[in-house]
Amino acid sequence: MIAELKKTTEQKMQKSLEALKNDLGKVRTGRAHPGILDHVQVDYYGSMAPISQVANITLIDARTIGVQPWEKPMIAKVEKAIRDADLGLNPATQGDVIRVPTPALTEERRRELIKMVKHEAENAKIAVRNQRRDANTHLKEALKKKEISEDDERRIQDEIQKLTDRYVVEIDKMLADKEKDLMLV
Repeated sequence: MIAELKKTTEQKMQKSLEALKNDLGKVRTGRAHPGILDHVQVDYYGSMAPISQVANITLIDARTIGVQPWEKPMIAKVEKAIRDADLGLNPATQGDVIRVPTPALTEERRRELIKMVKHEAENAKIAVRNQRRDANTHLKEALKKKEISEDDERRIQDEIQKLTDRYVVEIDKMLADKEKDLMLV
């Protein structure tokens, strides 16, 4: 029971970390990267599909993403989907390739993005602390039912606290890396 509790707590904390990683990946920096378009959905013959399933996404240069739909009739739909995705991008078609230039970030926009990133990181920390609280609640219940001793409870709480501290440090590190990326001009 104790090993299972620690394992599930760690798995939940890992999921919180992965969710933060995904959220930070959505925040665009001054450089172009194909991940910016990961969440764009395209109307593919009546059903919505991720852009990666209807087009090839490449980097043309440091500030330009190239999107090449696999079918010619999809060019206009893909371009419209990118424009409507509210990413602040303005795609332009050149033949059968859609060029998506990423504009340079202003100082004000960088500050806004850093605030947003800090908020996401704080939410991840709260999620990790909630997992710690849940694990400690389970431990207290097990102690009341006499399933574990007080010494075991205290030892496991310490282990869970160390786990929590480790994940909080990892979140802080991810936040610092993203802030550094955002401040690069």
